[in-house]
Amino acid sequence: MRPIFRALPAGRLALSVALTALMAAPALAAPMACGPAGPSRLTVSGTGQTRVAPDMATVQLGVTTQADSAAAAMEQNSTQQGAVIEALTGAGIDQAQIQTSGLNLNPLMQYGENRAPTVTGYQATNTVAVRVSDLARLGEVLDAIVTAGANEINGITFSREDGGDAQDQARRDAVADARRKADLLAEAAGVDLGPVLTLRDIQTGGGGPRPMMRMEAAMADAVPIQAGEVEMSAQVEVEYALAGEGACAPIGPRDNGMQHGDHGHGMAEHGGPEGGSDGGPVNPPMPGDGAPAPDEPIVPGIVEPLPETPAN
Repeated sequence: MRPIFRALPAGRLALSVALTALMAAPALAAPMACGPAGPSRLTVSGTGQTRVAPDMATVQLGVTTQADSAAAAMEQNSTQQGAVIEALTGAGIDQAQIQTSGLNLNPLMQYGENRAPTVTGYQATNTVAVRVSDLARLGEVLDAIVTAGANEINGITFSREDGGDAQDQARRDAVADARRKADLLAEAAGVDLGPVLTLRDIQTGGGGPRPMMRMEAAMADAVPIQAGEVEMSAQVEVEYALAGEGACAPIGPRDNGMQHGDHGHGMAEHGGPEGGSDGGPVNPPMPGDGAPAPDEPIVPGIVEPLPETPAN
């Protein structure tokens, strides 16, 4: 049979070529096994913790003084705090490990009934954060600063300077915990667990290691200090696709030819290639309405350009 050359209107030509391309490459045009709605999804969270011995402590300490005048309170405080810093450096603490974290000067007020408050003096407070990397000498350092004049210790935080490996292990444990939960839930629902769709590392509140005390960690004969362990924690959120019988998401009224999340931006609602004017599928052109016969090869005709409109 001799090929039939026929020039088609531009709209039908484009539609015919598109249909031919779909039939020639079914693997590319084939919808998902679950249809437009896609597979059901399962979202789980997982947590992981690792514990390691700390190798550093941060101490918040300070000096508080009172005097009749603001100048006297500050002068007394500076002298006393200078002695504390000198004691720290004498105990082997480098200057880079000592940082001022607060400096306050406040009036001391006296309140009475039916009379205005009066200032009775001033209070000065100077606090510093001290990093101690030799935990075996931490009790000795605390003794030295108290002897030198420190009268406030606001807390000790133990940490791990090289805790990256422990934190990474906590993340691995978190992912494994999420997988364990997903396997259990999928088995209970009678479906198979598919591939990972999304994976998020959730930053946990508090950010940093938490001290885990243990009594046998007491050290130093001066101030008894329990270093214990620090806990590295991690949390992840994983979304899996589900597979197997019964794993397909149900198709709602608006899923007729559209993926979830398509709110009218596709062509299915507007009579384009994905749907008719009523949202339904488009039937291929039939013989007799300008379309080629089933055994007739499609050869695009030459569409003559429209004549240019003369300018006014």
